[in-house]
Amino acid sequence: MSKNITPSRRQCGTMSAHFRLLETDPAFRKRQVDLEHMTARSMMPGVLFKKVITTIPVVVHVVYNSQEENISDAQIMSQISVLNRDFRARNKDKNKVPSIWKGLAADSLIKFTLAKKDPTGKPTTGITRTKTARKSFGTGDTVKSTAAGGVTPWPTDKYLNIWVCTLAGGLLGYAQFPGGPTKTDGVVILNSAFGTKGTASPPFNL
Repeated sequence: MSKNITPSRRQCGTMSAHFRLLETDPAFRKRQVDLEHMTARSMMPGVLFKKVITTIPVVVHVVYNSQEENISDAQIMSQISVLNRDFRARNKDKNKVPSIWKGLAADSLIKFTLAKKDPTGKPTTGITRTKTARKSFGTGDTVKSTAAGGVTPWPTDKYLNIWVCTLAGGLLGYAQFPGGPTKTDGVVILNSAFGTKGTASPPFNL
């Protein structure tokens, strides 16, 4: 059985994925600019917001080679709980926010919940499990492709797709910025840096 090694320092692959998309997707930059303009308009004085909680269905794709990498439902649930505490500003360490940022810390009115129905309408736990022959993945989105040893995402306009796997090169995870290709939208996270229990290892088990 292989043993996961959790990096000792933060290393995010998002910028690597970002630069790759800028080079390979000609429309990516324009979509980002359009989104920035739309956001700026929505923040103009006089625009009213209703305080309504938005619930986002989540599907967690566990892609594993060894049984150790096939993390438990409990470990997955612990990460969903952490997400909800952070996005609703209910985390216990929010008093540690540096003073310069305190005015920006707020309840985002976003709630994450594991999906209860799959894309065909059938009941689901919101968790998929896929055994792979690959030992690890990088930032090239191969984990998001069944043909490449990963698993193809559920419709990204209806679910937040999270892939949990072993990542190479000391990576903790990566995502793509808004405006990226819909077929690869989602978040990829190292299995030993996911959640607060199970195989989640310090210092990334909080």
